[in-house]
Amino acid sequence: MNRVLIFTLLWGIFIAPNSLLYSQNSQITLLDADNSMPIEGVAFQYGNQNGVSNNEGVISFKFIEKQQMQLSHINYGKWQWTAEEVAEFVQNKIYYAQSKTVSLYPVTVIAVKSGQDATERVKIGCSDRMNHDGGEILNQIPAINSIRKGGNYGFDPVFRGFKYDQLNIVLNGAQSATAACPNRMDPPTSQMAPNMMDRIEVYKGPHALRYGTGFGGTINFVPSKLRFTTEPDIYGRISSGYKLNGSVFQSEGQIGLSNKRYDLSLFAAWSQGDNYYAGNGDTIAAGFQRGSFGANLGLKLTDNQQLRLSATYNVARDADFPALPMDLRTDDTWMFNLNHDIRFIDRQLKTWKTTLFGSFVDHFMDNRLKELDPRMMDAETAAKTKNYGGRTEGKWQFNQDILYVGLDTRSEGAEGTRVREFLMGPMAGNILEDNAWQNGQISKTGLFAEYHLNKKNLQFVFSGRLNLNLAKINDATSEFEAVYDKTSSVQINPNLSVGIQKPLNDNMKLSLWLGRAQRSGSLTERFINYFPVGLDPYEMLGNPELKPENNNQADISFEFRNEQTVINLDVFASYMQNYISSAIDTALDPRLPTSPGVRQYMNIDEAFKTGFEVTWLQKLPYGLQSQIGVAYTYAQDLALNEPLPEIPPLDLRIGLNGSYLDN
Repeated sequence: MNRVLIFTLLWGIFIAPNSLLYSQNSQITLLDADNSMPIEGVAFQYGNQNGVSNNEGVISFKFIEKQQMQLSHINYGKWQWTAEEVAEFVQNKIYYAQSKTVSLYPVTVIAVKSGQDATERVKIGCSDRMNHDGGEILNQIPAINSIRKGGNYGFDPVFRGFKYDQLNIVLNGAQSATAACPNRMDPPTSQMAPNMMDRIEVYKGPHALRYGTGFGGTINFVPSKLRFTTEPDIYGRISSGYKLNGSVFQSEGQIGLSNKRYDLSLFAAWSQGDNYYAGNGDTIAAGFQRGSFGANLGLKLTDNQQLRLSATYNVARDADFPALPMDLRTDDTWMFNLNHDIRFIDRQLKTWKTTLFGSFVDHFMDNRLKELDPRMMDAETAAKTKNYGGRTEGKWQFNQDILYVGLDTRSEGAEGTRVREFLMGPMAGNILEDNAWQNGQISKTGLFAEYHLNKKNLQFVFSGRLNLNLAKINDATSEFEAVYDKTSSVQINPNLSVGIQKPLNDNMKLSLWLGRAQRSGSLTERFINYFPVGLDPYEMLGNPELKPENNNQADISFEFRNEQTVINLDVFASYMQNYISSAIDTALDPRLPTSPGVRQYMNIDEAFKTGFEVTWLQKLPYGLQSQIGVAYTYAQDLALNEPLPEIPPLDLRIGLNGSYLDN
């Protein structure tokens, strides 16, 4: 009797589920990786079975052991599931497909969530989800370096020598945040919570114009997908880690509740650390405290409509910045996002997506954490920025061709005052105030379109954007107006790009991209008021009379891919006009006696950049994978015949990792 009972229990636990899996018709729901909407019309071939996904994105078939499945869709390309993947997706009952629109561009995709194909993406593990700064994750790409003014916080990306506002950094293709600190202790990438990201897309060159003017490139942080389930479900995770050097404690977690009509999730992350030791034994000031807290609510209004509301609160306390004259004391940021998606059936208009967003940063820094001897002066700066706007875009499909048309608008502003109290010398006891941002404001409104044309073995992408840029100062200082007669401007910036991709065979493809981008100066470049914001102690003076800079760039991309190896080669050449840089102006006097002088933003008539990136990913035996990456950029000021400043050197990276215990 006991033997029968034991056998029955074992059969029920281990054998029955698989028996049901094999004997019954199985279903997998295919959803878009960007908006979680069903994908209709995906054709599949599974042994002798074939079919097409219905309007709910569902494919039905009878499970067969050790059988691969081939799938294809006009917008998502062709792909194949191994027998193990088919079994996994049948168990999960869901699969997210990425539109081939992304793969057309010269792009690197970082998958923050686990489970992605390592031969297609830079794989990110559990420890990266605990990271408190999205900019640090980007350093896994050989072509990207970071400007680090602090040991553990505020990683400001540099790509091919392009930096700051020359890179278009967005959340879900629309939202961003403006650094309140004039020294960029809080760059936009620091406000992106990695534990709530599905992936990070790095678009190379000025070609992804749907998301804005990416003068040198676009970095798009894509949030986690909504998780609708047929039955009520509770899900969650928690992670924690510790780094010995610097005593860095990191943790993150998420808990959610979902059914077929809603998905509500709460998330949190906390990191803190202390000073660390350099290779020569020196102590580097790197203490910090950083947290992210937020919520996502997804509502499936109808079978073809969904609404997503997210709110994130980022907080930072007492972060050391040894390379700067001040340290971060408090930084409080709120980010709100409302997104609506609607899908149309049996029409050329397929989808319409609208996003409203707002980001608000409240930043305070001072020098009281600095060990100064003698302490000549106490200084502090309180600054606030706001960045808000909206984006709307429609997608049309004409047989095999696709058209995107949309409109976006964004307004950003900054205000802040530095207070200096003299403790020693002839000025002892005096307090001076410096208006750092002058309450500058920039509004950008853009109309964009992108057309994908498929002709036999050639795929063309035509992209255009027209931006209206309005800039003004609301609280100009007398010393700033003494230098410039006009402090407001209206500029129109056209942007164009065309790309051609040709598959050479089943394993190789070649792409050529030509683009011209035009960008107006940023808040810092136009309005900063005698503040040391560069990589040297010179005070920087903005220039509201800057001309827009132009980037005329060509990119050539080659890819070889099979089941074991992926090799990518990207070569670019960029001819820039009115390139925004800075020069020392000896006629201007600095505000601080310790400053060596004043740099004024100005235009360089002509500049040139060229370089390459090579990555080679190789699957090895015993669950190992190797990655080799090389990146190099050469940049020259053609007017002065001298190198452009602040260009990263040759970068070589070699990595080896293993995946075991079923990931």
